[in-house]
Amino acid sequence: MSLKAFHIFFIVVSILCCLGFGFWAVLDHLVSGSGVNLALGVVSLAGSGALVWYGCWFLRKLKGVSYL
Repeated sequence: MSLKAFHIFFIVVSILCCLGFGFWAVLDHLVSGSGVNLALGVVSLAGSGALVWYGCWFLRKLKGVSYL
């Protein structure tokens, strides 16, 4: 596995973790009413959006580099 392939895999896993935590925190806010959970959820969801942007940027930057 090349460094490029591992990097893409790591970005995808990071996006899934951020989305999972963000949705959990927002749902927990709906149950508990805690403002901290809402803030954490919003920041995590925004972070997943930033990771999607970074993944697209990374793929465009290294378009000519092989996955092997």
